[in-house]
Amino acid sequence: MNELGIHARSAACIANLAKNALENVWVIKEGERADAASIIDVLSLACVQGTEILLQVDDISDINILNEISELIEAGFGE
Repeated sequence: MNELGIHARSAACIANLAKNALENVWVIKEGERADAASIIDVLSLACVQGTEILLQVDDISDINILNEISELIEAGFGE
């Protein structure tokens, strides 16, 4: 959503939320999975503006974390 796509600050926001999950949270782009709790892993996906990504949790009890990350992305990281 945001003009810069997922960059260092936005990746850090995602990672901070994902670190609160009980199990792994994933960001997926074109079949490539990145650990959402790792800023470097998220940045490695090179998500520019308009990139479609999927979010996945390993434990359904982490659905609230997935929803928070989704809302953050949809809001353009407040930028």
